[in-house]
Amino acid sequence: MGFYQNRVVVKVGTSTLTNEMGKSDLRSFDCLACVLSDIQNMGYEVILVSSGAIAVGTNKLNMKERPSSMRMKQAAAAVGQCSIMFLYDKFFNDYDKTIAQILLNAEDMKQEEKKENLINTFNALLEMGIIPVVNENDSVSYTEIESEDRLFGDNDMLSAVVAVLCRAKQLIILSDIDGLYDADPRLYPNAKLIKRIEQIDEKVYSLAGGAGSRRGTGGMKTKLQAAELATGQGIDTVITNGKNPKTLYDIVKGRGAGTLFAGNFMVNKCVHF
Repeated sequence: MGFYQNRVVVKVGTSTLTNEMGKSDLRSFDCLACVLSDIQNMGYEVILVSSGAIAVGTNKLNMKERPSSMRMKQAAAAVGQCSIMFLYDKFFNDYDKTIAQILLNAEDMKQEEKKENLINTFNALLEMGIIPVVNENDSVSYTEIESEDRLFGDNDMLSAVVAVLCRAKQLIILSDIDGLYDADPRLYPNAKLIKRIEQIDEKVYSLAGGAGSRRGTGGMKTKLQAAELATGQGIDTVITNGKNPKTLYDIVKGRGAGTLFAGNFMVNKCVHF
């Protein structure tokens, strides 16, 4: 089966949705909603994969720091997910758009019947012009929160799984960095942004460095893993800075922004969720 040529998955991380104080960055929510609504008006089908539930919930509950116990993380996630969807609903409504919430667990991808129902739900929503907002179901799924090598890694892998599931033409991962550099730009001021990568190999992974923002859980490694999954199924993947969502206009039009990982469909490469 081919791709939906006008279907795009956009993943936004915790670092984009919150500010340095750990509070919701309302300007980011507003700008993201504006650009995605505009892109949909241009004829694209948009799926938004959003992190941030635990961080936003931590702030809402007036906790001084991110909770460490599982039950408090899940409580924060439950509160934060409600707040995030309220904000998305408010800002997307300002641009005359309707959104829908889809919460997923890793297990949902493994059962064929559930997977088929998910695909049908996504397609029905997109046909009606609704923008699905997807997140990992942190309030009931403990495997993602407690895992050292998280399956979804602040939803980076989740966004790739959704892109493959929905046969999107393009996956765009919004990060707190402009893309993949030839060295860590936080340590080496002369580091250069790599504009295009044809194949993700060990050399590319060696450039990934450690964890990302202290407010999120995904570093460059999980983004590369997501890009490897998506590109292996022929999906072009871009990593770019989420603080400037207007670059999405250039990306969907095929103009350069961030780092492009070219989709290379591998006939013999099966994907198991």
